Amino acid sequence: ENLQPKPTAMAQSVPPGDIQTQPNAKIVFNAPYDDKHTYHIKVINSSARRIGYGIKTTNMKRLGVDPPCGVLDPKEAVLLAVSCDAFAYGQEDTNNDRITVEWTNTPDGAAKQFRREWFQGDGMVRRKNLPIEYNP
Repeated sequence: ENLQPKPTAMAQSVPPGDIQTQPNAKIVFNAPYDDKHTYHIKVINSSARRIGYGIKTTNMKRLGVDPPCGVLDPKEAVLLAVSCDAFAYGQEDTNNDRITVEWTNTPDGAAKQFRREWFQGDGMVRRKNLPIEYNP
């Protein structure tokens, strides 16, 4: 069996560098909640390598993110639209709502096109949580 690392896997054996998000710590949605809100967050690849990113939310039916995944070159930024659908504030549990940005280095030589498998292999994946605060 050939145990040599495949050349395409080299970048994925290095831990991904940092990203920045604006806002940095949390997302705040202000009342009223009887209409859909959209909040824009910026994700910046501050590392020296191309990364693939994917966004997860804890509540798929209330929270949406567009685009939910993509590829960022070094120093490149993307604006994400985080939407919160109308809901009955106070009647639904919102305590654990958050958005998680996951990112990993893309394999050397890979096309600039997002692939889910980057997150399923042996490459290291980093995560950043952005809690969501509802401001009544």
